[in-house]
Amino acid sequence: MFDHTKYIPFTPIVLPDRSWPDQQIRKAPAWCSVDLRDGNQALINPMGVEQKMNMFDLLVKIGFKEIEVGFPSASQPDYDFVRKLIDEERIPFDVTIQVLTQARKELIERTYKALNGVDRAIVHVYNSTSTVQRNQVFTLPPEGIINIAAQGAKWVKECAMRQPKTDWIFQYSPESFTGTDSSHAIDVCNAVLDEWRPEAGQKVTLNLPATVEMSMPNVFADQIEYFCRHLMRRKHVIISLHTHNDRGCGVAAAELGILAGADRIEGTLLGNGERTGNMDIVTMAMNLYSQGIDPQLDLSNIVEIIDVIEDCTNIAIAPRHPWAGELVYTAFSGSHQDAIRKSIQYHKEHNQSFWNVAYLPIDPRDIGRRYEAVVRINSQSGKGGVALVLERDYGIELPKWMQIQLSKVVQTQVEKTGQEIPSEEIKALYENYFVKVDDHWHLQHYHLQHDQQQVEAQFSVGNKSLKGRGVGVLEALCGALNERFGCDIQILQFDQHATGSGSDAEAQSSIKVKVGSESSFATATSSDSSAAALQALLTAFSKTDSASSALGVA
Repeated sequence: MFDHTKYIPFTPIVLPDRSWPDQQIRKAPAWCSVDLRDGNQALINPMGVEQKMNMFDLLVKIGFKEIEVGFPSASQPDYDFVRKLIDEERIPFDVTIQVLTQARKELIERTYKALNGVDRAIVHVYNSTSTVQRNQVFTLPPEGIINIAAQGAKWVKECAMRQPKTDWIFQYSPESFTGTDSSHAIDVCNAVLDEWRPEAGQKVTLNLPATVEMSMPNVFADQIEYFCRHLMRRKHVIISLHTHNDRGCGVAAAELGILAGADRIEGTLLGNGERTGNMDIVTMAMNLYSQGIDPQLDLSNIVEIIDVIEDCTNIAIAPRHPWAGELVYTAFSGSHQDAIRKSIQYHKEHNQSFWNVAYLPIDPRDIGRRYEAVVRINSQSGKGGVALVLERDYGIELPKWMQIQLSKVVQTQVEKTGQEIPSEEIKALYENYFVKVDDHWHLQHYHLQHDQQQVEAQFSVGNKSLKGRGVGVLEALCGALNERFGCDIQILQFDQHATGSGSDAEAQSSIKVKVGSESSFATATSSDSSAAALQALLTAFSKTDSASSALGVA
């Protein structure tokens, strides 16, 4: 039964002097990937050894310096993978692996056994601190939860002392931090710090998980700022965040948490994880990148990243996934396409230093996407999109009035099929409707004689000879056709521009004519500008009923 009265709103903390809204993110946080642990445990079919190695290698290639690689005390495959990384020396010198363990002595001891011989590692210990679990699962008073955390921290420290050759970093998470009374969470973490004494030189991270996202991201930011204000030894520890996406705000919560004082972010590539997923590091990193901040991660080949992730997780990436999806940089809307085309052209003409293109928050090429995918044509597209496709893929530039006519042709076609139309089919429609000409109307040669302001011309068209007179070559040809076939040709629009350069330069002529009540359009290209103009006129005339009748006259 759909009944909202079963639920109560989250109670925010009182923080009237909050300062995080006035802050700005000016640099990337420290990143920790949990793809191989939190991400892996959420898969229907967890990764095999080869998939884990492929994922680990990808994370290293992207630039992660901290990677959580498993839960070795709870999983034999995780234990074996940790040993493989260490025994085969697969961990780069500047990368630190992280492993997770519950705050239980036997599990902590097995965790250290799995890490034996590693140069440097983060031991990440946790216990649940939320009010609901304390009351309903553990049935303990607050002091009981504090004792579990402190005892776990003590065991972590004792085991580390038995392996002094390793550079140990301790990390503690009050699991379900967002469901824990803030004062209680601080008491728990202070008890852990009493055991680890970071002020004496021990490296310590406190990781604050939104194990289940329970509130709006601004409320989470208040929790983080309150925690940072009241924690003892704050300056001696790293504050890390581990958000989830139950309410769809995992990235927003992490960003606001950084404003509130956090230093480090845990998440996964493209957000794989329990339930609705972990915080998506790709999205947050690209959010920073689009604001001119170096994310300290190399996401320049997003297609390769997606391929590895899909292979390792067997989960397809949504085509509209922020920054990474296949359709993210694609416009079907006609008005969007026109704005993109004009904006990109403006950038080229004005040599813009900073990217500022309509509907494209970043240059798609930065992450390995292609301009060819930016504009795609369907029934929602307009003249701007069709024109951009021809110009982008084939170097064919058309005047606006010709773009409108071609767009009508393309629109008719896509409405028939109801499908997207590829660029090669657009080019075929363009050539068939505006370039292709019957041999009867193909200009063989012409001869001009100038007499003051007039041109007297002789034309050889197909198997016909024509003679005409006018102010210019086009008027002379119109006169010849009118006289020979008894029609009335009027030139309504004409455009000519050069294509190519140097010895490869050609003239492209586009024309719109009216013959009686009919209008017709055509384009022709030639190294001879006059020939291009004349052929465009002949091609346009050839597509009218008058031309069909004229063949009988000839």
